[in-house]
Amino acid sequence: MHHGATVTKVYFANRGKLLSSAEDSTIAVTRTRDWSLLSTIKAPIPKALGRPSGDTAPVGGAPSGINDFAVHPSMKLMISVGKSEKCMRLWNLVTGKKAGALGFEREMLNEVGEGKWSSGEGRRVVWDAEGEQFVVVFERGALVFGVDCKVRCKVVTRQKTKLHQLVYVDVGGERSLIAASTEDGRILFFSTSEEYLEDVKEKETLKSARLVAQLGGKEAGVVGRIKDFSLLRHEDSFIISTANSEGVVKVWSVGVEELNTMEESGREEARKVGKVLGTLETNNRITCLVSYVMLPAIEGDGVKEEEEKEEHEQRVEKDSESDNESESERSEL
Repeated sequence: MHHGATVTKVYFANRGKLLSSAEDSTIAVTRTRDWSLLSTIKAPIPKALGRPSGDTAPVGGAPSGINDFAVHPSMKLMISVGKSEKCMRLWNLVTGKKAGALGFEREMLNEVGEGKWSSGEGRRVVWDAEGEQFVVVFERGALVFGVDCKVRCKVVTRQKTKLHQLVYVDVGGERSLIAASTEDGRILFFSTSEEYLEDVKEKETLKSARLVAQLGGKEAGVVGRIKDFSLLRHEDSFIISTANSEGVVKVWSVGVEELNTMEESGREEARKVGKVLGTLETNNRITCLVSYVMLPAIEGDGVKEEEEKEEHEQRVEKDSESDNESESERSEL
């Protein structure tokens, strides 16, 4: 209840702190013990620069709010992207103050499909597990930055399609993979490792991450956009859960070795991976999905439950006997 507009993201920084962003251009830090507001980070509200299509801001105003934020694994730095802002903002979580802002150059935006009439705003931002690089997602492409905030490469598809969700995939070693869900029902796996980047083409200045594998699509019976997905590691495979706007949840299995073997293939000629483990029809429009690994039962919990059950049954028997004795006494009287 700390925000004055629609909440756009919530994130548990640790067991004691919950961060949440909203369209009121604020990021709130809440203490989970009593859910009290500890501090509020306020982002500047952008100035109105025309009325882009689809704009729902009031007359004379501009779309504003935090689209997404990502916390560095060290818990000392945070990056946020907002509506109508062609930049990303860096925040010092130790002091709670702005550490700087980095604008997106026009050449960069053009190469990821952000044209003259596009908003140029970042839709999502994601750190990798080591905190060595992060990616800013736009409507039809993404830019991969190093920890020094310099662009390393771009993530684009030959078939112009929207990107919805994006996560880093840990396949071991020094290889770096990114998985992105698309409007046409696929999950694309890109390699951002230096040795697998594609060369710069004519009229381009940034190298492209190589598409190495893809999951889903029309051939696999997935035609609607994958709005969200999650990825969990299980032994020698990844368990991927996908949710689309048609209300279908699919669970897939992809071998780690399949993704670890880099083949010299074109951007849209990557091999198809994954097999379906199960499908669930929800008959509802799904907007987000989260999965987690269930912890095993703690040893001794079963014994404790049996003891409590026996004690409860004994109390019930005693109460029943006392009720019967009282009833017989009343009958004699």
